[in-house]
Amino acid sequence: MSRVLAFDFGASSGRAILGAYENGELSYQEVHRFENNPRDKDGHFRWDFEDLLANVRLGAQKAGPVDSLAFDTWGVDFGLLDAQGRLLEDPVHYRDQRTAGLVEEAFQSLPAGALYGATGTQILNINSLYQLLALQRQEPQLWEKAHRLLFMPDLLAWALCGAQACETTIASTSQLLDPCSQSWSQQVLSAFRIPQELFAPLVKSGTVVGEYQGAKVIAAAGHDTQCAVAALPAPEKDAAFLSCGTWSLLGCELEEPVLTEQSRVLGLSNEIGANGKVNYLKNIIGLWLIQESRRQWRREGQEYSYADLERLALEAQPLRSFIDPDAPEFAPPGDIPGRVRDFCRRTGQPVPETVGQVMRCIYESLALKYRFALGQLTQATGKKFSALHVLGGGTKDGLLCRMTAACTGIPVIAGPVEATALGNILIQLKALGQLESIAQGRELIARTEKVTRYEPQDHAGWEASYQTYETILRHADTENF
Repeated sequence: MSRVLAFDFGASSGRAILGAYENGELSYQEVHRFENNPRDKDGHFRWDFEDLLANVRLGAQKAGPVDSLAFDTWGVDFGLLDAQGRLLEDPVHYRDQRTAGLVEEAFQSLPAGALYGATGTQILNINSLYQLLALQRQEPQLWEKAHRLLFMPDLLAWALCGAQACETTIASTSQLLDPCSQSWSQQVLSAFRIPQELFAPLVKSGTVVGEYQGAKVIAAAGHDTQCAVAALPAPEKDAAFLSCGTWSLLGCELEEPVLTEQSRVLGLSNEIGANGKVNYLKNIIGLWLIQESRRQWRREGQEYSYADLERLALEAQPLRSFIDPDAPEFAPPGDIPGRVRDFCRRTGQPVPETVGQVMRCIYESLALKYRFALGQLTQATGKKFSALHVLGGGTKDGLLCRMTAACTGIPVIAGPVEATALGNILIQLKALGQLESIAQGRELIARTEKVTRYEPQDHAGWEASYQTYETILRHADTENF
C-alpha cells in the first residue's frame, strides 16, 4: 500500500487529505482542516505563514507515517528569502493594493502585445510580475535583500525540507515564464531588470525535491487548478473544464500555447499542466462573490448558511439584473452586495435590494460569464465544446450547475468535488511509480468517483438575457469582444 498526503490550500481554508492506493483501488480521507486567515501587517495584506506552517505540521502528525507529501495552492503569490536562507517577511496577498497602476506603467518597458507574446499569460495586476515591480519601486531596500523567490507551494516545501525548487505549473501563473520553452522569459526579465538568479531551478510536476520525517517531499502541480485538471475524469471529446472555487478557471487542454494578439485581447491565459500540456483558460472571479457577500451580511448582523443563500436566490425573480464578476470593484474584500447594487445602477438595470435578489444576480451573472468565456475560447481556438466539466467546490452548488447548463446550452458534468486533492494524490502516486501516467490516473478517477450530469433546461429562456448581458459588458467596458 502507498500512503500519500496532499496539502490543498485555498484562499480561505486548507486541508490535509490522506490518500491510500492498493491493488488498483484508491481511497482518501480528510485528516485535518484549518482556516486560512490573511491579515493586515506592516502596511500590507498578508498571509500568516507561521500559522499555515503550524497547520501543515499538525496535519502531517495526524496523518501518521506516509510515503510522500505535496502541496498545492493558489497562484501568483510568493515568499522572499535572504542570502542566509531566511524568510524576509510574510508573503503579501494578491488582493493587496500595492500593484495598483503598475500594469499600465509596465507597458512603457514592454508593450502589452510583446509581454503577452513572451508569456501567454492573461494580464492581471495580481500577477507575480507586477508584485515584483511593486517591490522594486516601493520597497527598494527589501528588493535589495531578496536573494531567492519561492512561490507559495514551493515555500511550504522549503519550510519542511529546505529544498529550493520552482515547480513549472505554479511558475506559469507568474507572467514570467515562456510557455513554449517552459523556461524563464529572458525578454521579460531583461525588460524589468529582474535577475534570473532570484528564481530557484525549475522542476517538472512530480519531482521529488526532499524529505520530511521519512516521507518524500514531492513538487506536485503547485497550482491548485492544474491539480484539479489532472484529476479530470477521462473527459468527453471536446469538453471544456471549469475549476470552480474562489476563482473560476474555465479552459481546455491544448498541445501548444496560443500567443496571438486576439488571445491577448480576449484575456486568455496559457498555463502549464501537470502533464506538460497547455491549459488554455480564462480567469474569472468565482465563488468569492458569494463568500464575501456572506461575510458582509455577517458583519451587518445577518447570518446565512450557503443553503439559505441558495434558497433565497431561487425565490427571487429570475434574469432581472446582471454584473460582470470581473469588474475591478469586485476584487477587493468588502461590501460586495453594495458594489453589486452600484454596478446595476450604473448600467441602468433594476437594482437588487434584497439578499435573494443580490444572490440571484450573482448566480446568473456567473453562468452568463461562463458562457461568454466559452465563446471566447471558441473564437481563439476554433473549437466547439460539447460539454463543460466542472471540478472542485462549485460542483456542490447544484443551482449554479443547473444555471450554467441552461445558459450555455451544453451538458454540465460536475465532479469530483475533491478534484484538486485527488490530482495532488495522483501526481504523487505517479512520482512513486504506482501510476504510469496522468491519463492512467484519470481513468482511475473516472472509475471510482461520482459525477452528476446536468442537461440544459430552458436554454431558449436565457437567449434574450445573454444578448442583454453582452450589451451590459460593452456598456461597462470591462471586456473585449
